[in-house]
Amino acid sequence: MADNNVNMFDFQKNFEKAVDFQKDAVANMAEIAQSFDYKKIMDEVVDYQKELVDGIKTVMELKPEDLAMDQLEKDVVFSIGTMKLYHYKPLVAASKICKTPTLVCYALVNRQYMMDLQPDRSVFKNFLENGLDLYVIDWGYPTGQDMYLTLDDYINWYLDDCVEFIKKEKKVSSINLYGICQGGTFSTIYTATHPKNIKNLVTMVVPIDFSPNDGLLMHWGKYLNIDNFVAAYNGVVPGDIMNFAFVILKPLTLTLNKYVTLVEKMSDKTYMENNLRMEAWTFDSPNMAGEALKEFNTKCYVNNELIQNKMVVGDKKVDLKKITCPLLVCVAEKDHLVPPACSRPFMDAVGSKDKEYHEFPTGHIGMFTSSRSRKEIMPTIIEWMKARD
Repeated sequence: MADNNVNMFDFQKNFEKAVDFQKDAVANMAEIAQSFDYKKIMDEVVDYQKELVDGIKTVMELKPEDLAMDQLEKDVVFSIGTMKLYHYKPLVAASKICKTPTLVCYALVNRQYMMDLQPDRSVFKNFLENGLDLYVIDWGYPTGQDMYLTLDDYINWYLDDCVEFIKKEKKVSSINLYGICQGGTFSTIYTATHPKNIKNLVTMVVPIDFSPNDGLLMHWGKYLNIDNFVAAYNGVVPGDIMNFAFVILKPLTLTLNKYVTLVEKMSDKTYMENNLRMEAWTFDSPNMAGEALKEFNTKCYVNNELIQNKMVVGDKKVDLKKITCPLLVCVAEKDHLVPPACSRPFMDAVGSKDKEYHEFPTGHIGMFTSSRSRKEIMPTIIEWMKARD
C-alpha cells in the first residue's frame, strides 16, 4: 500500500509539472502571437498569390517559338549509328574564318545544344561570330542496339572518324579539339593516342585525375557496383536515372530552392523563357551504353588509370606525355561535378610546353550559360585559339 502511495505521489508531482509547463507554453505562445503583424502577413500572402497568378499568365502566353533552342544553322555532314557530326554555317565573311577547324566533343550524358541554349548567351554563336570554323558531335540517343559500345568505339572509331572526315573535307593535317566534361576526357585520350591529328587542345570542366573526393560524384563513382547497376537496366542505363543521380547531388539547390524562388520571377517573360529552356535541356538526358559506362567508371573513377598513364583503350595505351600540342585547361572554381582538383594535375602530366590554366569563379553550368561566360570565359578561349591558328 505504501508503494502505491509513493507512486501516486510521484505521479501527482509529475502531472503538476506537466500542467505548469503547458501553462508556460500557452503564455509564451500568446506573447509571441501578440507580436505578430497579421496585416503584414496577410499582405505578403496576397502579394505572393498575385505574383503566382501573374506568373502563370506569363507562362500561358509563351509560344513554342519563344522557347526555341539549338537554332543556329548547321548541316549533318557525317554520321555513324546514332552519332551525327554537324558543321555550323559561318556568321562572318569567308576571309575572316579561321584556317584550323574546331571540333567540339561533348559528354555522353547530356546534349550538346546546351552550348546554343539561348540566343543572347549562345557559346556556339560567340564562336561563329569570332570566325571559328565549327564542327560539333551529337552523340544521339543510344538504344538497346548500342549496349555493347565501348570506349574504344566512341573514341577510336566515332571520334576518330569525325576528325578524319574534317581533315579530309578541309584539306588540313590537324584540327582544334575542344572537349567538355566527359567529352573532354575522351578528347584527352584521343589527343594522347592520335597526337598528330590535333593542333590545339582545349578542355573545359574536364576530369583527368579521379582521386580527389571533393565532390559527392567522386565518392559515388568509386563505390558504385557498376556491374549490377548496368545489369539492372538490361545493358542500357536510362537517361532519367542518370539525370536523377545528378539532381540529388545538390537536392535543395536543384529541387526545392529552385522552384520556391521561381514564383518571384515568373512574370518576367525573358527569365521564364531562359528558365524553361534550361529545364528542357536538363531533363533531355540520353540513355547510356552499358559497356562504355562500366569501362569509364572502372578505369577512371575506381582505378584512376588516366592520370597514372595506365589506361588502355582498345589496343592503344594512353600516355599523357604524348600530348605535346598547345593546351588550354579551363575549370570552374565552384564546380560540384568536376572539382578543380580533378583538372589541375593535367598541367604537369602532359608533354606540352605551351599550356595555360584558367580557373573561373562560377559553377559547372555557369561556364557556358552565365554572363561571365560570354564576357570573360569564351573570349579567353577564342583569343587563345585564334592566336594559335
